[in-house]
Amino acid sequence: MNEFTVLGVKPEVGQALAELGFTAPTPVQEQVIPVLLRQEGDWISLAQTGTGKTAAFGIPLVQQVDPASRRIQALVLCPTRELCIQVARDLDAFARYLPGIKTLAVYGGARIDTQINALQRGVHLVVATPGRLNDLLRRGCADLSTIRTVVLDEADEMLNMGFLEEIGAILGQTPADRQTLLFSATMSREVATIAKKYMTAAKEILVGQRNSGAVNVRHQYCMVRAQDRFPALKRIVDLHPDIYGIIFCRTRQETQEVADRLIQDGYRADALHGELAQGQRDLVMAKFRRRNLQLLVATDVAARGVDVNDLTHVINYNLPDDLAVYTHRSGRTGRAGKAGISISIIHQREGWRIKAMEKNIGRSFEYARVPSGREICANQIMSRISGLVETPAEYSGIEAILPAVTEKLAELDREELIRRLVAREAKGFLAYYQDAPDLDAREKGEERGQKQRREQDRGKQRNAEQYTRFQVNVGKEDGVLPQRLIAIINSGGGRQRIAIGKIELRRNQSFIEADSRFADNVLHAFQRLMINGKKVHIEINGIGGGEQGDVRRSGAGGPGPKRPGSSRPGAWKKRAN
Repeated sequence: MNEFTVLGVKPEVGQALAELGFTAPTPVQEQVIPVLLRQEGDWISLAQTGTGKTAAFGIPLVQQVDPASRRIQALVLCPTRELCIQVARDLDAFARYLPGIKTLAVYGGARIDTQINALQRGVHLVVATPGRLNDLLRRGCADLSTIRTVVLDEADEMLNMGFLEEIGAILGQTPADRQTLLFSATMSREVATIAKKYMTAAKEILVGQRNSGAVNVRHQYCMVRAQDRFPALKRIVDLHPDIYGIIFCRTRQETQEVADRLIQDGYRADALHGELAQGQRDLVMAKFRRRNLQLLVATDVAARGVDVNDLTHVINYNLPDDLAVYTHRSGRTGRAGKAGISISIIHQREGWRIKAMEKNIGRSFEYARVPSGREICANQIMSRISGLVETPAEYSGIEAILPAVTEKLAELDREELIRRLVAREAKGFLAYYQDAPDLDAREKGEERGQKQRREQDRGKQRNAEQYTRFQVNVGKEDGVLPQRLIAIINSGGGRQRIAIGKIELRRNQSFIEADSRFADNVLHAFQRLMINGKKVHIEINGIGGGEQGDVRRSGAGGPGPKRPGSSRPGAWKKRAN
């Protein structure tokens, strides 16, 4: 542990770190540990989840404790009870060989009387969620007047969850000369505000790039129709036989539904969300950490305390509404120097959100096709064969029956034996995916787009001969919808159904293409018409969307002025206004 000793880490703590598997400090630990040990002012540390920040602030906290005092000396605020429990466990582990140090996790969902009794007996380090700690302060059961250091862990997430008022009330009961360290994955306006209000001349420790995604994570997306989201999820999971990951959903209900469907289909999965009792959540997390579960289906809030270094995948069943949340999600994988993959399942109308996330995290997203049934079967078979070849076998006890088995298989040559083995291993997947349809919506969309463009090109030719383009002085700001314009036009056609081409709505004007044979009917339909209190005027803007023609009439009923029409939005807008 020489590398940690250089940073000022005590030998006793170094021994505990060695037993925990720490070999060398991470960049955030190299920067934060010396600063906290010297207690030099307030600091803001921008670092992604999985960079080792708990040890960065936890090691100095346990080293600076005075075991002789029974008063609270340091406070760590966390957004969720899962993260609160995890941080408290880590502090206990760091202090394993520092006798007499007591840590208490304070969070909702646990018995408050037990926490009050522990505070009365005396603790040195408190790790708390803002809601429960604020409750204890209102009851007069916690004294923060002796605190030397406050750590705001996952500050951006605490603010996203609406804890600003509670954080202010808590910090108001700590000494003014305390040292404050704020950790955040993103530097939002809210984080900057709380830093300015509650910290003094805070300096910044930047690990990586501001608001960036984790370096070791590949970001991918696949595009499906909305109804194909769950089948696509299953294919992604089936393509990776050794997957160990978290599936993020937007709501508690969706989280439970996805988990239930996966369990029914034979996957080792379970749900983690706020409607579960604390005991249930602890049980789910224990099974996930032991890898009794392969997939954890979770809401964003519940997953804040998931601290697992070996996750291979994060799957976004739905994209988060807040772009910053994606940074937290993807940061669950690619931790401790290991590689990971974050896959987002999107529908056809969400392509623009991928571009926005790329800009937000400074990383490019790869387009990944939804796996085909053939690809999945090939991967599953090769994975099972690899396991057969690479896993050491235990031969004791089978020697006696080997001659009989050899004789039984003597009729099968090598190729036939391999064929039968593969067929047996692949039977379930081959049957399930035999006639599986292609779920990839992007490629289908590109094919449809090419077809639509060909049809549009043919349509433009027809329009040039068959349609007249009209310009109306009402648009989106007037509450106009295409359906209403169509209804008005057809009201002027009597029993004739007027063919309508392209309708283009703008802010305060609209362009409509209609069958040239009924141009007079269209003009007549808009005569003396009021829409939302605005007098409507219509004029012919051109023929078939090509070169503009002459204006023939106004919507007021009389002949309109003879001036050339214009297809430029700005030109007509000036006349209309």
